[in-house]
Amino acid sequence: MRIDLHTHSTASDGTDRPAELMRKAGAAGLDVIALTDHDTTRGHAEAIAATPEGLTLVTGAELSCRVDGVSLHMLAYLFDPEEPALLAERELVRDDRVPRAQGMVAKLNELGVPVTWEQVERIAAGGSVGRPHLASALVELGVVPTVDAAFAGDWLADGGRAYLEKHETDPFEAIRLVKSAGGVTVFAHPAASKRGRTVPESVIVEMAAAGLDGIEVDHMDHDLDARARLRGLAKELGLLVTGSSDYHGSRKTCVLGEYTTDPEVYGEIVRRASGAFPVPGTGGV
Repeated sequence: MRIDLHTHSTASDGTDRPAELMRKAGAAGLDVIALTDHDTTRGHAEAIAATPEGLTLVTGAELSCRVDGVSLHMLAYLFDPEEPALLAERELVRDDRVPRAQGMVAKLNELGVPVTWEQVERIAAGGSVGRPHLASALVELGVVPTVDAAFAGDWLADGGRAYLEKHETDPFEAIRLVKSAGGVTVFAHPAASKRGRTVPESVIVEMAAAGLDGIEVDHMDHDLDARARLRGLAKELGLLVTGSSDYHGSRKTCVLGEYTTDPEVYGEIVRRASGAFPVPGTGGV
């Protein structure tokens, strides 16, 4: 089985509509794909309707979190999307995205970059607006050569000249909320230092004690040493180890199925979940 547990669609900052993403996943020979848009489940219905026969969809989201001043992302799988407390927290995070992005546009203007809010809205195309949309605007304007370059330097990275904080969930609260909604939690790309500051391993130890289910080890932003270190930490803490592409369509260079999750780990994620169940494809539309 080929299992990719981290992808994005136009419901957040990917460039493929959910239906197109499902068709591409089937064509890529994947058996299981998770749709994990940022702080939203708005793409799930379209993805379910379009999932082709032979492909199974795992519904999820990537939750924006912050601890001790460091941003991190929590992958949440197979939770009840209508559970009131988790839904309210996701809406709180999403509602803060627009004023934050507008503030970053203003900061870019102060730096002499002629980006407009209308340009960012066009790029977001109704999705949950975020820094990748601003990064794409900088690419369009020729300020940086690639989306990654907008995060690697001092533009949009944490602490960059155009950076603004937004409301982000405490990761321990995120774990509690997802568990209460019947879901499973995996810490996304915990050693992706090129994105900005990362949390120390002591925080991962504390998260494991609070009920974290796993960590995403095999990821394009982790080098071999980071993967080996994280794999050892996961074994020590009894955490599940996942691998995934973090696919964003044309916005990033990663491809579907570039990294995958072991079928036994996927089976354990499904076993632990009670808020939702994987959806087998029925042919799509």
